[in-house]
Amino acid sequence: MTYSRHRREAVRKDGKRMIAVGKKCVKFEFALHQPKKDCTSNNQYGTSIEAAAKQLLNINQDVPSYPPYQYLASLHSTSRRQKKNIFLRRDNKIYAEKKLLKKRKHFLLKETPILMPLNGSAVDLMPSDYEDSSGKWRKLYAVQKQRKKLMQDICLKYKSGSRRIITPYHVSRIFVEDKHKILYCEVPKAGCSNWKRVLMVLNGLASSTKDIQHNTVHYGNYLKRLDSFDRKGIFNRLNTYMKMIFVREPFERLVSAFRDKFEHANNYYHPVFGKAIISKYRRNATREALRTGSGVQFKEFIQYLLDVHRPVGMDIHWDHVSKLCSPCLIDYDFIGKFESMEEDANFLLHLIGAPQNLTFPRFKDRHSNEERTTSKITQQYFAQLSPLERQRTYDFYYMDYQMFNYSKPFEDLY
Repeated sequence: MTYSRHRREAVRKDGKRMIAVGKKCVKFEFALHQPKKDCTSNNQYGTSIEAAAKQLLNINQDVPSYPPYQYLASLHSTSRRQKKNIFLRRDNKIYAEKKLLKKRKHFLLKETPILMPLNGSAVDLMPSDYEDSSGKWRKLYAVQKQRKKLMQDICLKYKSGSRRIITPYHVSRIFVEDKHKILYCEVPKAGCSNWKRVLMVLNGLASSTKDIQHNTVHYGNYLKRLDSFDRKGIFNRLNTYMKMIFVREPFERLVSAFRDKFEHANNYYHPVFGKAIISKYRRNATREALRTGSGVQFKEFIQYLLDVHRPVGMDIHWDHVSKLCSPCLIDYDFIGKFESMEEDANFLLHLIGAPQNLTFPRFKDRHSNEERTTSKITQQYFAQLSPLERQRTYDFYYMDYQMFNYSKPFEDLY
């Protein structure tokens, strides 16, 4: 007698055989050809062997049958468990191939080079027929020309290569405002929060900079990044939009970042950076300090910064500007400074034709009761370091000091 392929047969015991389908089981004795009660609680299959076979056949017909093209030829001779494993292996292989293809596509998008011409800046800040009766804007334009020339000279001096190849990675920190055709490279601790507020107002996302909260600025994802566009979109914007960057004295920016991230409660920088720094650079650290990562000292922070084998990686808040914004690859049209923020910002807003009632906000939205980090406060923090540590920190930010024309913060530096 031939039964369905979905039938499972148990091992013969004492002349009895168990035939199971799913959770239902029928047993009978072949030797006597007499019906026995089934192994379930009822007796629905206890009439005869033939009746049992018919019932099994009816039950098997209820099991959904799959088209034969879904099975491999070798499956007809394998058990159900083996079939399942074969299908799982096949599905896992298909999933892995799709995942690899998606990863490769993402890699190509991030790494595909964009070849830029040497004269990549196509924006003229001050046309020859520009009206300026007081001469105020002309002076500021002359300052911009000097800053840009210095940046280009430093790049020529320290960077080699006649071709500039830009990948989307190099523009990942650049924010786009299409309405006024602006590209802004974000340098943390150099007024970036307020500049994002200005861009949001220019883009029509808010009516006033005062209405935008800090978390909305940084975590709201209202502003597009340049690397979110395709290669053509990136190329066109780099060649036709005004590219701006605002920088700050490196030591002052470093102290500002330390005060913000390590001297106040923070559920990211303390457990991620603080714990690693205390664990490696503090002798006899308490269990509480190792557990929370709170209370990192400035000297310990500098030890981490200068360590070539850092226990945790770099962060954008104290990374080099030359790394964040790639000024030797991208010709920035406007270079502003935190120290002359109001003057530079108003000049830029005037150049792009921003509404007259829009001015750069000067309020401090985080730790507003504290004094801003000034050169005097910076000197106090660096007084905690040895002359060698100060020198090494200056060497660490040497390119930023040279590129943006900042003088040495200490007389004993060379």
